[in-house]
Amino acid sequence: MKPTLQLKVSQHLTLTPQLQQSIKLLQLSTPELQTEVERLLLENPLIERADDTAEDAGARTDADVDPAPAEPDTAREEGQDTQGDWGTGGGRRDDGDDYDPLANVPVTPTLREHLIAQLGEVAMPHQDSARVRLLIEELDEDGYLPADLPELVAQLPEELDIGVDEMAVALRLLQQFDPPGVAARNLAESLRLQLLRREDTPERRFALELVDGHLALLGNRDYTKLRKLAGGDDNLLRAARHLIATLNPRPAAGFSGAEIHYVVPDITVRKRGGRWVAQLNQAAIPRLQVNPVYARMLAENRQNSSELTGRLQEARWFVKNIQQRFDTILKVSEAIVQRQQTFFEEGEVAMRPLILRDIAEEVGLHESTVSRVTTQKYLQCPRGVFELKYFFGSALETDSGEECSATAIKAHIRRLIDTENPARPLSDNALSDELGRQGIQVARRTVAKYREAMQIPPANQRKAL
Repeated sequence: MKPTLQLKVSQHLTLTPQLQQSIKLLQLSTPELQTEVERLLLENPLIERADDTAEDAGARTDADVDPAPAEPDTAREEGQDTQGDWGTGGGRRDDGDDYDPLANVPVTPTLREHLIAQLGEVAMPHQDSARVRLLIEELDEDGYLPADLPELVAQLPEELDIGVDEMAVALRLLQQFDPPGVAARNLAESLRLQLLRREDTPERRFALELVDGHLALLGNRDYTKLRKLAGGDDNLLRAARHLIATLNPRPAAGFSGAEIHYVVPDITVRKRGGRWVAQLNQAAIPRLQVNPVYARMLAENRQNSSELTGRLQEARWFVKNIQQRFDTILKVSEAIVQRQQTFFEEGEVAMRPLILRDIAEEVGLHESTVSRVTTQKYLQCPRGVFELKYFFGSALETDSGEECSATAIKAHIRRLIDTENPARPLSDNALSDELGRQGIQVARRTVAKYREAMQIPPANQRKAL
């Protein structure tokens, strides 16, 4: 054995930095793209917003013009009220940069802030207050206490010397706070806490019995078995059920919770000449350019540093890839809108079946590229805002030989359920038969799968008493 040299010819795919950046920008959502643009503007001095130059020129032009002398405020001199004065009806004060238009927008407190504010109004020993505050921090976004008290106590430092009985006392104190039902360990306990604050009536006592022992039957609307186990006549059962329906299964509802994520549509769809047409949302496109002054200086100075040359190339790539990103989104969106003309006219019941391969072959892109383009990219039309992926769906054949999309079938199922008799709701078999009469052959298990995907309960849970 000895070392030798060998020559081998092979082919392999290498992603250039420009191509890597292009793929990265293509899969970003519009808010994420704006964040990436702001980052590059801070890091690379050779790239700037295209409208900055126009704004600077406009600012210089305005500064060169002598401002007209301000006329005296006659109304203010005479002591009369003006609509612009602070505190007058419908008026507001604009102090230039110091004025914040969001300063007077009401802010909904979080559940934690609401409970801690109540805790400050209750006179109790410091130790009890600390335990209640600890329980407040353990509540989930729905207002429930997911951890068991022994488990919670076991996680505390031993030097605190807190027992389960002491935490149980703190829990009972917290459960008396507003909103009713807060800090419950499960749904039954939350409903019971809310019922205990209602007026003592026969229907309330019967509702407490249902919540304590027969909540599963009540949820399944098995009223026949409820009458056998809990007793009571139809009128009392109906009154107790209506009382329970007025309770809140999510005590934290109404308080600010998770961060709100806003959607910026990339595409707008309008009707022109009898056809629906897609166009880019100009407000979502960042207007960037390479700084012409720096670019000219680097071109004239041939002994410039390699770092600045790299920055210049990075800026040019970024501007080109941004333009290519939106061109690709527009090309794919135009193909989707062309295929789904009936949706924009009639709604989701007229949605046509569409898969990624159809669009990829039409626009000459790979399916993975189409998948990136349609993920977290949104389209705005008169019917609402939809993710581009919404317009894709599998196909099922109808009796006429045509194809119907899964989205259209879901719309038909939802329409049938919305118009059913509440006393005799349609079963999955009945829904399948009704769709068959409309020329859409769908198996019962498929109907059940679509119904569950739309979070619609089965027939026995939709039945009214």
